[in-house]
This record gives sequence, structure tokens and C-alpha cells, in this order.
Amino acid sequence: MSATTDRVSSVVGPVASRLGLTVYDIDQPGGTLRILLDADGGVDLDTLTQATREISAALDDAEPVAGSYTLEVSSPGLERPLRRPEHFAAAVGERVKVKLMPGVDGERRADGELAGIDGNTVRIVSGGEEREVSIDDISSARTVFEWGPGGPDTRGKSNKSSGKSARSGKPKKPARSNKAARPAKAGVTTTESTTESTTESSEETQ
Repeated sequence: MSATTDRVSSVVGPVASRLGLTVYDIDQPGGTLRILLDADGGVDLDTLTQATREISAALDDAEPVAGSYTLEVSSPGLERPLRRPEHFAAAVGERVKVKLMPGVDGERRADGELAGIDGNTVRIVSGGEEREVSIDDISSARTVFEWGPGGPDTRGKSNKSSGKSARSGKPKKPARSNKAARPAKAGVTTTESTTESTTESSEETQ
């Protein structure tokens, strides 16, 4: 992780632990600070909403990120992103899809069983052949959830399967907002700024 995400982790970790959650990943693509939280049995939207409020407040106090950004707190979902060695280690034995960086020898895409990991090298078995890939050469990777004969069951899904998220807009420093983050509902994105607040509804993508 970068120095920024390390600082964010030191702030978010205690908050997540207090709520009975673990920090699966922290990433900062562009102007978004993305935090993935997990728990045994999954994370429901109410817990994510509470976590978003508390994490947002903790980040306001600690200010580990320079400039403006949008905070996005979500669960990994059933098909989890794999970015770090510990992610791959936890997914050994599962089916994965991997996309490699341009210029890497061989096919850029691999789809098969994650057979193992040795340091920074993962082994993927596809079509009876094993391929070794350096994590540094991977541009994106995720687990693949294989539904049973009945296909996806939409009844009684937890947030772990749906990958719901709660978002909170963070104002550019040093400007600070005193408004409390509103609770997010299923399929609703809540954005907050120093000048106006808007709530936009979007359909949940399964």
C-alpha cells in the first residue's frame, strides 16, 4: 500500500474493529478513497452506513488524505478483487480471473484455479496446464463465484453477496463540513459537500 493508504488504514482499522469488521482493502483510484470492509457472514447495509459515518468522522479528525476525495465504503462481494499477496493466499483453491499487464509474455488473460502462491508469484491451473504469474504483472484479478444448478438466489441476500456500498463526498481541505452524513438506504447514494447536499437514487446492480 502507499503511504496515504497506510495512514488511512491506521485510522480505519480501529473503527472497523470496534464494529466487529475487518478491513479487506483500501484503494485510492483517482479522487475516490475506496474502503472494503468484511465480516463473517457478510456485512449488511445498516452496518455499512454506520461504518461510513464513523469512518468519515475519524478521517475528518485525522486528515490522512490531502485534497478532496469521495469516500466509498463497501463490502468485497462474492467476487472479490485480488490485489495483495494476502488476498491471493486466502483465495487458493478458488476459480479466479486474471488480466495481465501489456508486454507480459503469453496470454494476457488467465481463467482457472488458483493453485497456490509462493512469495509474490501465484500459480494458476487452466486446461490442465499450470502457469506462474508475478503479482506485479497483474493489472486486475478477482475470484469467480460459481452458482449452483439453480443459479443465483435473490432471496435473503446479505451485503456480502450484493456488494452494496455507501458513499460520502469529502470537501477539499482546509474547508470542512459540519454536516453529519445521512444514512444510506439500499440502492441510494448519499453525497455531501460544504455548499449543498443531494441524494441520487440508482437501481442496484446484481
